Amino acid sequence: MQTSEHLSKQYDSDLDALRSRVLQMGGLVEAQILAAIEGFSTGNRELIDRVIDTELRVNGYEVSIDNDCSHIIVRRQPAATDLRMIMAISKTVTDLERIGDEAEKIARMSKQIHEGDRLKVQRFGEFRHVGNIAVQMLRQALDAFARLDATQAAQVVREDVTIDDEFRAIVRQLVTFMMEDPRTISSVLEILWIAKAIERIGDHAKNMAENVIYIVKG
Repeated sequence: MQTSEHLSKQYDSDLDALRSRVLQMGGLVEAQILAAIEGFSTGNRELIDRVIDTELRVNGYEVSIDNDCSHIIVRRQPAATDLRMIMAISKTVTDLERIGDEAEKIARMSKQIHEGDRLKVQRFGEFRHVGNIAVQMLRQALDAFARLDATQAAQVVREDVTIDDEFRAIVRQLVTFMMEDPRTISSVLEILWIAKAIERIGDHAKNMAENVIYIVKG
């Protein structure tokens, strides 16, 4: 009986440690997005390079957590809620890794734009706004995961409509710039990739929120 209880406590401890590392990974990715948006807005080369370098750490988290998920499944053969938790964690770290990819994409495109100095980024203040929405969605999704709060997760899912609307507004503005001055087409297309990356971050945050709902409600 004591052995069984000990194994159960160890199992719970393993799951708690796994969830904690997901949140650590989430914090790293959140900082990566913030730095990427700031780097795009200001041209700060140090920030941009930091975002690109951080990608290796994000990838390392994904590989390590995925391996631990596989080991727990093999050793413990979890069922019901525990199995849903592990499967959701695996999906969540995939979304976090892809958010990191999008942040790195923003940084690399920002480097090209600022090195080329072909278009004044300051014209596009909306990027800070839509970037803040994406970061807030990620933050809320991670908080919902930490507390297993399906209600808050549902709010994140609904928020995806807002970021999609903002993205479409930015696209309309960028098209207007290209029509007014065809010489800006190359630079505007680079900026469009950044807008799309931010929109994709929102999509992945929504996926993470849906994973929370899956854990709680099945």
